[in-house]
Amino acid sequence: MSSAVHSTEEYDMDIRSLSSSHRHPQDAPYVHKVGLPPKQNLFKEFKATVKETFFADDPLRSFKDQPRSKKFILGLQAIFPILEWGRSYSFAKFRGDLIAGLTIASLCIPQDIGYAKLANLDPQYGLYSSFVPPLIYAFMGSSRDIAIGPVAVVSLLLGTLLQSEIADPVANAAEYRRLAFTATFFAGITQVTLGFLRLGFLIDFLSHAAIVGFMGGAAITIALQQLKGFLGIKKFTKKTDIVSVMHSVFASAHHGWNWQTIVMGVSLLSFLLFAKYIGKKNKKLFWVPAIAPLISVILSTFFVYITRADKDGVQIVKHIEKGINPSSVNQIYFSGDHMLKGVRIGIVAAMIALTEAIAIGRTFAAMKDYQLDGNKEMVALGAMNIVGSMTSCYVATGSFSRSAVNFMSGCQTAVSNIVMSIVVFLTLQFITPLFKYTPSAVLSAIIISAVIGLVDYDAAYLIWKIDKFDFVACMGAFFGVVFVSVEIGLLIAVSISFFKLLLQVTRPRTAILGKLPRTAVYRNILQYPEATKVPGVLIVRVDSAIYFSNSNYIKERILRWLIDEEELVNKSGQPKIQFLIVEMSPVTDIDTSGIHALEELYRSLQKREIQLILANPGPVVIDKLHASDFAQLIGEDKIFLTVANAVAACSPKLMVEVV
Repeated sequence: MSSAVHSTEEYDMDIRSLSSSHRHPQDAPYVHKVGLPPKQNLFKEFKATVKETFFADDPLRSFKDQPRSKKFILGLQAIFPILEWGRSYSFAKFRGDLIAGLTIASLCIPQDIGYAKLANLDPQYGLYSSFVPPLIYAFMGSSRDIAIGPVAVVSLLLGTLLQSEIADPVANAAEYRRLAFTATFFAGITQVTLGFLRLGFLIDFLSHAAIVGFMGGAAITIALQQLKGFLGIKKFTKKTDIVSVMHSVFASAHHGWNWQTIVMGVSLLSFLLFAKYIGKKNKKLFWVPAIAPLISVILSTFFVYITRADKDGVQIVKHIEKGINPSSVNQIYFSGDHMLKGVRIGIVAAMIALTEAIAIGRTFAAMKDYQLDGNKEMVALGAMNIVGSMTSCYVATGSFSRSAVNFMSGCQTAVSNIVMSIVVFLTLQFITPLFKYTPSAVLSAIIISAVIGLVDYDAAYLIWKIDKFDFVACMGAFFGVVFVSVEIGLLIAVSISFFKLLLQVTRPRTAILGKLPRTAVYRNILQYPEATKVPGVLIVRVDSAIYFSNSNYIKERILRWLIDEEELVNKSGQPKIQFLIVEMSPVTDIDTSGIHALEELYRSLQKREIQLILANPGPVVIDKLHASDFAQLIGEDKIFLTVANAVAACSPKLMVEVV
């Protein structure tokens, strides 16, 4: 009741004020008209739009006003950033890179052997993929912190997609490898194309929530796949869903489990998790979890060798091909059905690899306060995968666990990748025979300990608190991966991300505005309950551009607001609605469908004897309103710079009706 009295008193004050200004025009406040932007040349407008869309960072800025020789050098530096930062490279930086490179090498060697198994490839292919790609990236990449190599999620994805085309990777090993190299080649082509055409924004269509869910689901799936080696099971399902995996595990419980393998696996996993715990507790001991996998491999291999546990059923690696990467150029399919399969698998793998690498690169770039060019990164990642596919590598990208270790080890530049690559080269040349007795259980334990961190409970909880629809996307991707397959989980993640985008575009928010007490400011009455409505006037704000996809909804939503308000007015006995003010500040653009919807709204209001008023349309919108003659249709005197100006113009007319 007090609110109604207050509203009436405020309205009376507004009326007296406006009445006074109406009787004395010389005392009326100056009302600025909405400016019409100057006409632009069509070509210049198109050029500006293209530049803002694809070249927002102005990549050619450094080339302006430079002699031809300087432009050539700048061009080389743009393709090979090492030529730029290499000039200021010092021994102090090399010392940091050397320590970081040796540390990540100790982590990557056992991981690579395990990740190759996830991709259903022989162990040496994981090591190959940590030799050539990091070298290429060191010359072309712009991140100082990313550590390059195979990663768990991409390895699993590639293995799953390849196995859907070639059912038995063991019986058809040669054909399977050829398809893997083909997929890697086209993954590289996809990444280079996206970077060269500056289409990096496409990877942003996979929302953060969907990525969190997909990564978490993939981590659970990867961990479940390791139960084969962890429990010593010989016959294991080729499916990845949790139901099939658990059925396979329990079906072999009575005769398929190997107790020596289980004891070894549990002991090694406990050791690795304890090492990670130490590293988290004391940041100075970051090297403990980094070197723990290699220590566990050395100890377990030595134990199996001296006890000959392999004769008691403990599964071992057996053989890793010695020597550096052989050429695989002649193994890539460049025609036929297998090429098309490789293209399809490569595109999917490329997008996931890019999403992970760019996210990692941006995270560490923000920590060290330098800019990361996403498009350059795509070209670098694509180039290394193209070269990698020709040198017996499968899809490589930025590894979060290795990059975190690289960062904490004090890396200064991409030289740490070169150091790691040299260590992997020496391993391939001289040390691989020593891995013969490495038990599969230790590789499973290493992979499980590595992927546990991909299940981000804190991020999922934060998503739940912030946006429930985002949480649905997160859980949809998670359960899709865990209960169906990696591809279905990825499809759900992409579908929900697009659905959310479409929902926001087609169903934009609208709000009724009211006047804040003792101000000329109008705000959403739901956000500010103390805001009061102006009698006889309905003020609606549209919080989106008006396009063909949402124009009809916006028109109908405004009319529903009007119907609801008229019902309230009739019940309370207040002056009937005579003016509808549409606040257009958030409306960044409008198309022909949007203007047509405004015309229909205008005609509907005419039948109700209600005047349509527009407040603060932006330059693009006002230009189109004039070009379509809509401004002339409603009258240019019905378009105001602010809501306050519009209300001031409406209120004196209301005063005549009321008084």
